[in-house]
Amino acid sequence: MVKMEFLGMDFSCAFGSLSKGEFPEKDCLLPLISKLLGYCIVAASTTVKVPQILKILQHKSVRGLSVIAFELEVIGYTIALAYCLHKGLPFSAYGELAFLLIQAIILVAIIYYFSQPIAMKTWLRALLYSAAAPTILAGRIDPILFEALYASQHAIFFCARVPQIWENYKNKSTGELSFLTSLMNFAGSMVRVFTSIQEEAPTSVIMGSVIGIVTNGTILSQIITYQKPPAKKGKKAN
Repeated sequence: MVKMEFLGMDFSCAFGSLSKGEFPEKDCLLPLISKLLGYCIVAASTTVKVPQILKILQHKSVRGLSVIAFELEVIGYTIALAYCLHKGLPFSAYGELAFLLIQAIILVAIIYYFSQPIAMKTWLRALLYSAAAPTILAGRIDPILFEALYASQHAIFFCARVPQIWENYKNKSTGELSFLTSLMNFAGSMVRVFTSIQEEAPTSVIMGSVIGIVTNGTILSQIITYQKPPAKKGKKAN
């Protein structure tokens, strides 16, 4: 059988079965679907935060957005990406983290811009991250500390969502949160659970996606619940 491989995806098994008029077996089909979905997530991740960025720029407002939530998100993506690089996982299993991190940093910068004046403690947090991130991404830290950091990133992502969820609940409004971005975050977390299991990723990686489903699902439900119906136009006078 001729081997048909592209981007780490082996199509020879599936095409071999189809050429014989047979449906590919589960052991052949699931890994291929997992790889395809993984690359779809990576492709979609290149624009997942763009709707949120555009909404802020359009309205020139960060009303209802929790700054600390977005800052924690940047830290979580940094640790998760560094860990996956360190573990040597296939790009299809974590590639979206690189694009999400870049967009998250841009998003935080925009939030800072529209949150003038910025407090000194906010600048200190930004400087501390800038100093620590290159070392973490390069994996130049003790392996035990690395594992502890990765274990903590689940708590970081959870804590990143809690302030925003509370802000939404308190205001009974989701402010400038983007429905499309939240929907893509939720869908991506669901698909990533499946692909992580198929790629035999560590349990901690899978748990991170499960937490993402719960927290992103909560925010998505809040956007739907607190969405104000469009104002009715008054009747024209006869």
